[in-house]
Amino acid sequence: MIWNETKECMSRDELASLQSARLVKVVNKVYHNVEYYRKKMQELGLEPGDIKGIEDIEKLPFTTYEDLNKTYPFGLAAVPTSELVRVHASSGTTGKPKIGVYTRRDIEVWSECVARCLSMAGITRDDIIQVGYGYGLFTGGLGAHYGAEYLGALVLPMSTGNTQKLLDMMIDCKATAIACTPSYLLHVAEDIEKLGVLDKIKLKTAICGAEPWTDEMRDQMEKRLNIKAHDIYGLTEICGPGVACDCEYHKGLHIWEDHFLPEIIDPATHKDLPAGSDGELVITNLTKEGMPLIRYRTKDLTSLEIDKCECGRTMARIQRFKGRTDDMLIIRGVNVFPSQVEAALLNIDGTTPHYMLVVDRVDNTDTLEVQVEIAEKFFTDEVRGLEKLSNEIHNKLKSAIGLNAKVKLVEPNGLVHSDGKTKHVIDKRKLYS
Repeated sequence: MIWNETKECMSRDELASLQSARLVKVVNKVYHNVEYYRKKMQELGLEPGDIKGIEDIEKLPFTTYEDLNKTYPFGLAAVPTSELVRVHASSGTTGKPKIGVYTRRDIEVWSECVARCLSMAGITRDDIIQVGYGYGLFTGGLGAHYGAEYLGALVLPMSTGNTQKLLDMMIDCKATAIACTPSYLLHVAEDIEKLGVLDKIKLKTAICGAEPWTDEMRDQMEKRLNIKAHDIYGLTEICGPGVACDCEYHKGLHIWEDHFLPEIIDPATHKDLPAGSDGELVITNLTKEGMPLIRYRTKDLTSLEIDKCECGRTMARIQRFKGRTDDMLIIRGVNVFPSQVEAALLNIDGTTPHYMLVVDRVDNTDTLEVQVEIAEKFFTDEVRGLEKLSNEIHNKLKSAIGLNAKVKLVEPNGLVHSDGKTKHVIDKRKLYS
């Protein structure tokens, strides 16, 4: 279902004209209202009048996490604090959190973007949606909540931390949709199976985001819960969830290009790449009032497809993320992404989606141990069966990542099952640097 056909299905020429007008406006705004951006542009000998449209985007400076850190908390705000109504922040593990600030208009635009995503997933005002993201500074909870209300759906603001209560409400209120992280949804599926209550569940749709996941993970969700699962994407510093989402054809995430101007750049040369090329996703806010970012480097590695989708939408589609420039592991000269390991494990009977990569350095040589949790129904004391499973995992991983990894089998529930973002990497090499 398309929320707004006029906006979501406009021609590429119409879109380019709209983007150009909005880019010119936002560049003028940050130049005159944000000292930090003004200095960056002046260092390049750049004035607002030099930007005439999206064809000039490469003239503009990038914005990075380091810029956010230097200007924390409100140094990039483009309006006085008296015009701001909301602050959100990332759950960053190093340095200062990444801040996002919003005007009342920003909240409305954000809500509409999320409503478009929910509508794309088939959710309507007749649905009852549980929001299983955390509420508070994290954008997931309130972002999904406001978007669902904007759509007109009935919202159950469950947050995280009490799965039993979530299941009770899911059954009692006959929830038909859920928004949460993919790893948490699989945790919910495990509990549903243990309790034997699948026949009481009325779910039809899941909107999952806030962490990377694979098509294999989607297949597991859909089969175990008899639902359709959709991927939603966003960043705190850009707005939160609702920047992009995938439609029923699952051929990429439609990014709302009338609000967010995407580019793909070569991370090494910083040059723009053509559609279909793999590189780093860069996003410019076109309509945000509170803290619009110019050419923000997301560190997410992907590509863009701009051909018209089967669903009728003309907005570009972000392809499945291949990893991030900052979570890519280089082990003995080989680039390894956790998503590669996850995809391999989900194709092996007897394993769960819960795993941990432990990278270490022994005698000046990098080592990789993959800890894999065994599914309860496959857990056995028979050494032969465990050896067979371990060998299968080893061979599949070697094929997927091109490295020999030590495989450590972990008993059911032996690894942390998070209700938020799940950590999949422990890199002990940092201790020696």
